[in-house]
Amino acid sequence: MSTTTVRLPDELKKRLADVAEQAGMTSHALILQAISDRVEADEARNRLYDEAERRYALIAETGQSIPWSEMRRYLERRVADETTEPPTARPLSE
Repeated sequence: MSTTTVRLPDELKKRLADVAEQAGMTSHALILQAISDRVEADEARNRLYDEAERRYALIAETGQSIPWSEMRRYLERRVADETTEPPTARPLSE
């Protein structure tokens, strides 16, 4: 495991210690958890952006998409545990 030095302003260090104590953690553990949470959130956001870009490229390439109203109706039925066929893509001009 490598070591990284982080310089914290005194006020932030005090706040960190207070929050860590309230959570029953050490400041070190809280810092690690905060960094891990942030990295995971950023990775998830990047995956979402990558998927959005991939889907947009597919729409641009094929000229087909599913209208939101149809997709929403499908998703609502799925959430309600109703059996339903997924909508199919069609040309954007329709």
